Amino acid sequence: MKVLVIGAGNMGLTYSEGMASSPLLSKQKLRIYDTDPNKIKTLNEDGRFNVFSKLEDCLPKSDLVFIAVKPYHCDDLFTEMKTMINKEQLFVSLMAGVTIESIQEQLDTKKVIRTMPNLPAQVGKGVTSYTESKEVSAIELIMVRNLLDTTGTSIHVENEMYIDASTGISGSGPAYVFYFMQSMLEAALKMGFSENDSKVLVSNTFEGAIELFKQNSFSPQSWIDKVASKGGTTQAAIDSMEDNNVNELIKDAAYAAFERAVELGKK
Repeated sequence: MKVLVIGAGNMGLTYSEGMASSPLLSKQKLRIYDTDPNKIKTLNEDGRFNVFSKLEDCLPKSDLVFIAVKPYHCDDLFTEMKTMINKEQLFVSLMAGVTIESIQEQLDTKKVIRTMPNLPAQVGKGVTSYTESKEVSAIELIMVRNLLDTTGTSIHVENEMYIDASTGISGSGPAYVFYFMQSMLEAALKMGFSENDSKVLVSNTFEGAIELFKQNSFSPQSWIDKVASKGGTTQAAIDSMEDNNVNELIKDAAYAAFERAVELGKK
């Protein structure tokens, strides 16, 4: 099977690196298309990929095509692609806010899978939600899922509403975590810790808390109750967050990302 990734930016390269060793490629090197000379040079030096700078050299004979460009580039890209594709090709979009219907119309094709990746895919800890047009077969869906899982795990969702919702939780979610981490780092520095010690304190605290959550069946609230004793230090912190409505503000932020994803899909 010949797999092509269009776009060697953060997401395109991340998924390319994950998929490059997949047995689904049947010893075929993964194909990557990009127009940046510096990226092309770097990718050629990597040795794991067949690298292309012209769509006509790689797109027509590819079986599965991942589209990993910025959404605002897709109109021009689709215009260029349209004359080179065939009805049997399967297209997988890694673009936020671009609907299946829009891709079908602009490419004049039917078999489309839309995904919502996230940044931890770069370290094999990503989660990718995905859904498909009705023309995609069960076998094709399983094949794509296996490729997506090379960067972490994947979740099949019923329709595109859940892709937009995933944007608000997993797609944009790493930034929420980094935002919280940044606040804790600044607090640690203000308390007098060095930059290195602040980083260790914060990163290990997050890592440890996540591992506890994953290895047990307790809810986050149950863990809060275990840590926060009445009148203690943790309860003072939780009370401060509750007084400042942090819980609702976080939910509002997730919904803001969700609503923006829906808005982008209407453009």
